Amino acid sequence: MLAFPQLSRDVLRTLRDHMRPLIAYHLFFTLLASLLLLPAVAWSLTRLLARFGRPVITNAELVDILMSVGGALWLLAAIGLTFLVLYLQQAGMILVSARPRDNHVRLAFEALWWTLRRLPQLAALVVVQVGAHLLLVLPVAFAIAWLYGLFLGGLDPYYVQRVRPPALWQFLAISLPLVVVWAAIAATLYFRWILALPLVALEGIWPRQALARSHRLTHGRKGPIAVAVIALLLVIIALPLMATLLFDRLFTPMLWWLPERNAVLIPATLAYLTAYVLLTLAITFGGIAANALLSTCLYLRLAHREQRPASPPPRDAHPGRLAWALELGVIVFALSQAWLIVNSFELRDDVANIAHRGSSMVAPENTLPAVRRALEDGADYVEIDVKLTADDQVMVYHDRTLRRLTGDPRWLGELTRKELEAFDVGSWFGDAFQGERIPGLDEALVAVRGRGALMIDMKPDSGREVALVEEVIAVLHEEARWRRVCHEEATNAEAARACGVIDVIGEMRLATMSPALIEEVRAREPELRVTLLAQLILPGTLDRHSFDALGLRHNRITENEIRLARHYGYEVHAWTINDRARMSQLIDLDVDAIITDRPALLAELLDDRRELGDGALLLVKLRNWLRH
Repeated sequence: MLAFPQLSRDVLRTLRDHMRPLIAYHLFFTLLASLLLLPAVAWSLTRLLARFGRPVITNAELVDILMSVGGALWLLAAIGLTFLVLYLQQAGMILVSARPRDNHVRLAFEALWWTLRRLPQLAALVVVQVGAHLLLVLPVAFAIAWLYGLFLGGLDPYYVQRVRPPALWQFLAISLPLVVVWAAIAATLYFRWILALPLVALEGIWPRQALARSHRLTHGRKGPIAVAVIALLLVIIALPLMATLLFDRLFTPMLWWLPERNAVLIPATLAYLTAYVLLTLAITFGGIAANALLSTCLYLRLAHREQRPASPPPRDAHPGRLAWALELGVIVFALSQAWLIVNSFELRDDVANIAHRGSSMVAPENTLPAVRRALEDGADYVEIDVKLTADDQVMVYHDRTLRRLTGDPRWLGELTRKELEAFDVGSWFGDAFQGERIPGLDEALVAVRGRGALMIDMKPDSGREVALVEEVIAVLHEEARWRRVCHEEATNAEAARACGVIDVIGEMRLATMSPALIEEVRAREPELRVTLLAQLILPGTLDRHSFDALGLRHNRITENEIRLARHYGYEVHAWTINDRARMSQLIDLDVDAIITDRPALLAELLDDRRELGDGALLLVKLRNWLRH
């Protein structure tokens, strides 16, 4: 008889009886994985990636590589090795939790040794179990990819995210049922095979026998098993959220009551963070161990028809010096992490405000009104997109075609600058901008003279990459010549300021999603600062010495990316963020620039933070760290 309350009691009793050996095993395995397994996996995958010969920085390029034979093999290897490490970890915890309580350290070491001896069986189980789920997902993935191309393939992804056109909802309405059907089939298979891992770990049988026996043991019991698994999953998800909410809403406000003196505030913050790190480590351990404990209890009830054995007498229950040392090491680790966190908080907010396509929330994107409004809203740079016309004029426009903003299906590169003057790119945004034209780069440079600078994002058509680079640089040199003459003719300081900075090359930035274009820029104008915009980067594939800044989607910026930037000496630009709370988090993550459609909001946030004292700003940074 399987009942959720009984399984819950079994899991909790097993956790109580085997807490110390499970912690010891978790620490030993983590050490082994950190020193040997994960570096070996990372090295292997990096070597495979290097064979592609170029970094992958856009979703389209990623799809192209993954559709190739080499890319598919790399993906399979990455998935297989990742799950093998997870199966090794879970198998060891199953071995610990199924045995009678004993010397904690010896039991952990024995489980680690027996897990490694089961490596061939566990690897085979990964191939069969994970492979079966991958085969299930392939037809669904291909169907969704086809539907995406049908409904959204011709639209700018950023436009889809921000505007959410009807085509998006049509795509979701058709795709979601496919995902639900796949999830139902995959879940059924998962519950059928849930005992395969404990069978391999505890009995040493091979996957084929384990899967068949798991199917027999779970037959007719998938409902209670599903309830237990889903309840466990909900608890694992809820615990970190509840912990963060508890600290954020209850304990963090208490710090605000402390006097703004470093002698009081810093020790209190250090103690606060130490407690938070310890709680996080405990929740992480509990989440990892819970699945193994549930599998073990299900195995004992179904394979041997027995309840979780009663707690043994406290024979040899003393953890010993090594166990105490391990636990003391966890506390020291938490304290050191808290110290590093406190010392990583930079109290200066030195962040560039970059307006994405101008102030594109209050004016039509990539137009002169959007550029001017961005400067009024406090932007340090105005990001614009540029393309080449048929007569090699550099125009400020994003898409390949004119369809989205004007309804005309022709490519911008097929038309001359004079022909483009007939198109209205403002009416779609609102009547106030009716008749707004596509500006040239030269006009955008005039708009920012003496008031700000541009980040020029080059969007070349295929085959015209070098031509776009050359024309953009030529326009910048022409602007520099004009400003030089303007300064020579200026009669006073105010007139000279209106001319703008003479060093146009040093003032402006270029941006591109192509590393090859960066080389072309460097060959023609080495002093130009270039930002490489990347949707994602595969490890080990990118030359991080080749650019001045790396622009990443904001949800892909991590502390490791910041560390890499500081090591190689380039900036990190986050795009595209329009939420105040997220802007604040990224400032505290130490990004160098934020690209936003709402530069006024970012300017207001920076002003508010500058008015805070050091103690108050430290608490703001602490709260953002908790939410990160």
